[in-house]
Amino acid sequence: MLRYAHVLFDLDGTLIDSAPAILASYRDAFAAAGREAVVPIDASIVGPPLLETLQMLAGTTEAAVIDPLAAGFKASYDSTGYRQTAAYEGVGAMLERLVGAGCTLSIATNKRLLPTRLILEHLGWATHFATVYALDLFEPRLPHKAAMIARLMQDECIAHDQAVYVGDRSEDGESADANGLPFIAATWGYGSLSSAEMAPHWRAVATPTALADAILSSTQS
Repeated sequence: MLRYAHVLFDLDGTLIDSAPAILASYRDAFAAAGREAVVPIDASIVGPPLLETLQMLAGTTEAAVIDPLAAGFKASYDSTGYRQTAAYEGVGAMLERLVGAGCTLSIATNKRLLPTRLILEHLGWATHFATVYALDLFEPRLPHKAAMIARLMQDECIAHDQAVYVGDRSEDGESADANGLPFIAATWGYGSLSSAEMAPHWRAVATPTALADAILSSTQS
């Protein structure tokens, strides 16, 4: 019997290298708005929700500034930008292995729902995931990833002792902790956690193959 019948995944930096596409669309948005970002547009900004990132880049929360930037980002990313997204090597095979073993897979991501679905279709992964949750799936928007995971588990009737969350940032581990889930850190992505950032009860894996091994070797007798 599977120890973890349900595997919940973060997306950016965990399953996909979306940084080139995201950064290009942020640059497009600022160029279209005729503004300069106040901090560098580099891989360190990838991960948080769109509006939060735009506020950091613009140095303001004013809607008159943020709204046009958000519109510019979406126009770029949702039309062609998302197609620059690449899967990390070995992730596709890992997902197929987990599904083949009987695991039910879900996505819980800070990314918006539309590009998440577009990317899953683009990579041929849409059928691997039973459920896809994003902060903007509901109105009003869910406040943070911990609330999103809680809502997903409630809606799908997932027992806490049958699930695990996989991500690449400390926010992911903290969100798992908030929901009483074990956390596995994927250390192959751009948000890779250092040993100093790892809580003692979190587990780190260096490759998608090792991740599948960790999940499938944890069986109940």
